[in-house]
Amino acid sequence: MEKQRVVVAMSGGVDSSVTAALLQEQGYEVVGVTMRLSEEARDADLDGRSCCSLSSVDDARRVADILGIPHYVMDFTEPFQRLVIDYFTQEYARGRTPNPCIACNRYIKFEGLLEKTRALGAQYIATGHYARITHTEDGIYHLRKGIDAAKDQSYVLYHLTQEMMDHVLFPLGDYRKDEIRRMAEDYGLPVAHKAESQELCFVPRDDYKSYLRTHAPQTMQTGAITDRTGHVLGTHEGIAFYTIGQRRGLGIAAEHPLYVTALDASENRVIVGASDEVFARALTASDLSWTLSRPPHKPRRVRAKIRYGKREADAWMEPQGDGTVAVHFSEPQRAVTPGQSIVFYEGDAVLGGGSIDHVIP
Repeated sequence: MEKQRVVVAMSGGVDSSVTAALLQEQGYEVVGVTMRLSEEARDADLDGRSCCSLSSVDDARRVADILGIPHYVMDFTEPFQRLVIDYFTQEYARGRTPNPCIACNRYIKFEGLLEKTRALGAQYIATGHYARITHTEDGIYHLRKGIDAAKDQSYVLYHLTQEMMDHVLFPLGDYRKDEIRRMAEDYGLPVAHKAESQELCFVPRDDYKSYLRTHAPQTMQTGAITDRTGHVLGTHEGIAFYTIGQRRGLGIAAEHPLYVTALDASENRVIVGASDEVFARALTASDLSWTLSRPPHKPRRVRAKIRYGKREADAWMEPQGDGTVAVHFSEPQRAVTPGQSIVFYEGDAVLGGGSIDHVIP
């Protein structure tokens, strides 16, 4: 029987390396691909922890050599600039907080790589994400959380559709991180104890403020810090330097602690208020994507997650008929941030998600 071919997105880290080894062990014909995303990430990363630095490409190539699989470097710099970096700077200019890793997963690692894998004659792509895909007897796929709750990455994968999941493999979803490092040792992979990076791959030294000064100077205009009535309390350095819920670094002397409650890009204002003003009971979201076989048309109870490191909260989701949803929380949520993603769950299954637009106190 002819082996099924799978393209593994190899970043040079332990997770993608063990992904390739596991799939090879399971009988797949594995092809390793490292995606070249940005010149800045390639040249500025000094410790090799960026997913597309020169040393990370070398690590991926070394692992491929050990496993005896072909390895290619594919150039995604143009779509990465247009769909990830430009989006990143434009969102900050709009007074929103972007999520470039989700944009990269959506447009580059899955949509883009899936398209290119067909040229290699592959049936599947695989990544080192800690998530699972299951399917029922009638062929419906379900995106589920990885069993390692501390590493679960299902939040950043809500864009996967039924058609896409038919061609995606997540072999690490059934394992814990410590098991993966032990497997890497057993396979004799030199990246078994390589450090992980939580940084943006295209922002040198994770200094996003310096990056924005160079690439989006329009976000650096100073302006007023006001309360919600418009009373001026101070001056800000540029709206991109502030986030919803922020307390430190405001430079305002006040009787009570003040927090950033909103960013008004049209007036170039940072709006602050008391701690209770940071909470929201509802929101609206757009740019929706559903893992379901059919998008929901009726209101339903869900568990909703408003950022990667946040726990899910009980909520009532109402499709609006115009491609948006309204979400009402059972308990007010702190620091709901326009531009971030909200992801909907039922149990351990991802239903879909979208981009937060408006926050309702």
